[in-house]
Amino acid sequence: MLSTKPVVAVLYQALAPPMYGGLGYRDSGSDVAYTLKNAGISVLTPVDSPDPANQDHWCFPDTESGILEALQKGATHLWANTVLFADHPIQASAKLTPFKTRVRVVGQPPLCADRFDDKSFVNDELRRYGGLKLPRSWTVHDPQSKKDDPATVQQTLDNVLATIKESDYPIVAKPVRGRGSHGVKICRNSTELKEHVTQLLDESPCVLLEEYLTGEEGTITIMPPSQQPASGIEWSDRHASHWALPPVTRFNHVDGIAPYSGKVAVTVNSRAVSAAEIEADSAYSEIMRDCETVGSLLQTAAPLRIDIRRFGPNSNFALFDINMKPNITGPGRPGRDDQTSLMGLAAGSMGWDYPKFLQYVLGSAQSLGQLRNFTSPLLG
Repeated sequence: MLSTKPVVAVLYQALAPPMYGGLGYRDSGSDVAYTLKNAGISVLTPVDSPDPANQDHWCFPDTESGILEALQKGATHLWANTVLFADHPIQASAKLTPFKTRVRVVGQPPLCADRFDDKSFVNDELRRYGGLKLPRSWTVHDPQSKKDDPATVQQTLDNVLATIKESDYPIVAKPVRGRGSHGVKICRNSTELKEHVTQLLDESPCVLLEEYLTGEEGTITIMPPSQQPASGIEWSDRHASHWALPPVTRFNHVDGIAPYSGKVAVTVNSRAVSAAEIEADSAYSEIMRDCETVGSLLQTAAPLRIDIRRFGPNSNFALFDINMKPNITGPGRPGRDDQTSLMGLAAGSMGWDYPKFLQYVLGSAQSLGQLRNFTSPLLG
C-alpha cells in the first residue's frame, strides 16, 4: 500500500546521462527539500541536522546505492530532480523492484525522458501527428564516419545546406539533446551555419536546424494529470488530463536567444502573462491548448516546459522546444530569496507560492511500477 502521508527523499543528478554530460541539480533539489520540510511535509536528508545553506545536506544521489539509502530510511516518495534515461536505476535496478508498488516517484518515466529528450525525434513525431504549429526545420545527421572520413560529414552537411534558400535565413542551429541555451545559435548565412553545425557535430550525433521565429518568445508549463493529494495539501484543482499554467513571456534576449537561467535570473527577462492579456489575445489560449496536446501525446508524468515563439509581430505562436527536465528552483533557503524558475513565475500568476506549487507537483507522483511500465503510441 502507498502511504497517504508522504515521506520524501529528493534525488540529485550524480549519474552522467548518456550524451548529456555534467552533473548537478543539487541546488534546486535542496530548494525543493528545504521548502517541503518547512511546509510540514516529512523530508528525509542524508544528514540528521541539515544546514539550509549547504546544498550537500539535502539530497540523495540518484545512484542505486543513494536511492536504496533513501528507501531504507523510510522514503515513500522519491523526487527525481535529475535527468532520467533508459538505464537509470529507477528504471533498471532489480534491487528497486520490490518497491514498485510501495513507492511513488516525482519525475518523468525514464523511457519517456530518454527518447523524448531527442529534439529531432520529438520534432518529427509532432509533425507526423499534424495540426500543431511548428517552425520549418532540417536535420543534419553525423554518418558516424567523422574520425575516418571527415569529408563524408561535410558532404552530408552540404547536402542539407543545399536545400536551404538564402531567403530562409536566419536559421537556428542546436544540438538535439542539451540543457538551457547550450549550443543554440542564430546563423545568418550559410557560412555561419556550416561552421556552427560542424562544431556541434563534435559533441552531438545530430543537429536540428529551425526557422528563426522573430516574434514574442514565451514558455508554457504543462502539468501532468492529478494522481492523489499528499497529506496537508489543498486539492481543489484536480485535473484528469494534462493542463497548462499561464504562459510566461520572455524578453532581453542576447543575440536573439533567451539566456540560460543559471546565468541570468528569469525575473530579469521574464514575466507571467496576465489573465487579461490571455483573454484579449486568442493566440495565447490557442498555443496553451496545443501544448496540452503535446503533454497528452508524450504522456508526461511530471511538469513539462514547452518554449513558444510567434512567427512575427502579433502572429500566432509556434512551439519550438520541449524541455523534459525544466528547472524547478525557488526561494526559501538563505541567500536564495531572489531565486525562481519559469515554472515558478507561471505558478505565481495563479496565486501559488513556491511551497504550494511543489506540493501540487508532489501530489502528481506515480508509483515506481507505473513509471517503469510506461508506454506511448509514439514509441511504437
